[in-house]
This record gives sequence, C-alpha cells and structure tokens, in this order.
Amino acid sequence: MTGRPTIAFVHGAFADSSGWSATLAALDAEGLAVLAVPNPLRDLRGDAAYVRSVLATLDGPVVLVGHSYGGAVIGEAARGLEQVAALVFVAAYVLDEGESIATVLDPERFPGGLLGPATTVQREFPAEHGTDGDLWISTDSFAEVFAGDLPPDQARLMSFTQRPLALRAVTGTAAARPAWHDVRSWALVAEQDGAIPPAGQRWMAERAGATVGTVASSHAVMVAQPAAVTQTILEAVEAVAPATAGERG
Repeated sequence: MTGRPTIAFVHGAFADSSGWSATLAALDAEGLAVLAVPNPLRDLRGDAAYVRSVLATLDGPVVLVGHSYGGAVIGEAARGLEQVAALVFVAAYVLDEGESIATVLDPERFPGGLLGPATTVQREFPAEHGTDGDLWISTDSFAEVFAGDLPPDQARLMSFTQRPLALRAVTGTAAARPAWHDVRSWALVAEQDGAIPPAGQRWMAERAGATVGTVASSHAVMVAQPAAVTQTILEAVEAVAPATAGERG
C-alpha cells in the first residue's frame, strides 16, 4: 500500500465520536484524512461488521483507532482487510479468539477496575429475540470510573450524554484470529484508568505485540490527553506510510 492513510476512529462504550474532537482537528491540520465511525454498541460481531462496511467505502490505506470497547471492535473489523495498515488501541480491550470484554481480564490478576453493579445502571430494551439490557455508568460514579482527571462539571455533562453498551456486547466473543495477529499495532495505556485496569491494558497490548506507550490519564484519555493520542497515531502513520518532504511541507 502506498500513500498517506485515512485515520478512522471507533469510540467505545459510555462515549461517542465527539470525544475524538481534539485529535481529529490536530490530524486534519496535519493534512491527514480523518473519519469518526459511529459504533452501534449493540454486539461485538455486529458492531465490527458495521465498522467494516464503512472501511470498505474508503480508498487507500487506513490506520484504525479504537478506544476501550472500540479496541475489541477494530480487532474484529479489520480481520483480513489488506487496506488496514495499522491498528491503534487507546485505553482499549485487545481480545483474542473466544475472549469477551467480560472475561479477558481476571480481576484477581488485574485488580482495580471499577465497572460493576455498584457503579452501573442496567435498563432493559426490546430486542429482536426477547429483551436485552443496556449498561450505563451512574452519574454519581462516572467521574471516578471514566473521567477522574477532567473538571467535575465536564465529567458530569459527559455522564448525561453517554451512550450505553448492550449486554450482548459485553459477553460477545472474538472470532478466530483478530486482526492484530497480522497488522502492526500501537497501544496507549492510561495509567489512571478506573474502567480498564492499566496493568490489564498493558498485558493485552504486549500480548498483541503492540508498540506500547503510557500517559497519566483517566479512561477518557482522548478528552483529557488528546496530544498523547495524536502523537501515538502519528507514530503509527509515520511507521507504515512515511511522509515525503513535500507532504511534510
């Protein structure tokens, strides 16, 4: 593959694409094509199929970026797609075959995750076959779990606008050979994360052979530390598609 890639972003649970805004603006200013893909947050394989359908409309190479549950989605969505030149995992789940976001990290081995019955609210909704449930982080717990390094008013507003994750997405398992087995990967570990234990993030990233960086940040790293996210993506872009002198200006 030749040419500068499109950077495609996939948000995770309890968030939406607006969380990428600062990094989208920074990469756009660098002259890179960017696209924020809305993640349905309904079930892992279905969400991955939707993202894959969007990628199929893009010309040229793609660097695919996923935050949190979005990391699990990009591992599925990019499987076998030659146009995906790199994966970037941002405070993300990196699943292998048969794993789900509910099972990949043993809480005894990787303690510290705050997502659970005490910090979430479950709301049933009608599904194609009976009912399913949506998980929301409670407003009182949102800052501690998701956005502890943001101003309290901002974290509270984010709790009001969060997008919930269906239970089927929590338990959905990765299929055979997720894309990180075959695609170069980078990962940014959020060291103050209350949602995914930082040690677990590092373990998953290192298992995937990713180039690993760290940042002192909550789970909302794309909002709290967007420069670190941008830098990680630029490192991936330069590694897989070096800019020419003219492209650098």
